Amino acid sequence: MALLDKEVLTTGEVAKICNVAPRTVSKWFDSGSLKGYRIPGSRDRRIPASELVKFMKAHNIPLEGAANGRTRLLIVDDEKEVLDTLARVLTEQTNYDIRTAPTAFAAGMECERFKPGVILMDIHLGETGSGGINADAKAVADMVRRNDNLQYTRIIAMSSKLTDGQATALRSQANGGFDGFLKKPFQVRQVVEAIEGVLSMAA
Repeated sequence: MALLDKEVLTTGEVAKICNVAPRTVSKWFDSGSLKGYRIPGSRDRRIPASELVKFMKAHNIPLEGAANGRTRLLIVDDEKEVLDTLARVLTEQTNYDIRTAPTAFAAGMECERFKPGVILMDIHLGETGSGGINADAKAVADMVRRNDNLQYTRIIAMSSKLTDGQATALRSQANGGFDGFLKKPFQVRQVVEAIEGVLSMAA
């Protein structure tokens, strides 16, 4: 998505670049914090790309992904080995802009700061027993779903414990907060396919 190659952007395009709701962009515009203009005789707003870049820098919105079309990926897993390996392999084999978080709290902080396009999240964060989605993972998913500024964020659940039946149920829960599922252990190709799959849903 090389949207910043265009000289002028719509509010919808700005929303996608910043990973926020279109009405958030309208608020930025109406308050004067994001400079642009209205099309004469219309309510449509247009934002010059140069003004958007200034705005993003001023508000610490990551520019890397927007400028070069890189997908911002947040990996959330409390197993350090899994976290490090996934981040390293995906960095080597893809051009995703990657951050990691070992806890639900860290994930929440990164979501606010980094505004990921996709979150890969182990749904058994911090627990020792078996079972379905735990409270920490559910809290992160709920936080993302409630946040207007993360409305384009897609969440892929990861688990080594779910049965095939539970995994299918997880996928079919439209309100469960998850857009995809990966059963551990998995190959890099499966991870990339899952990420690209949920991104095409977001388009």
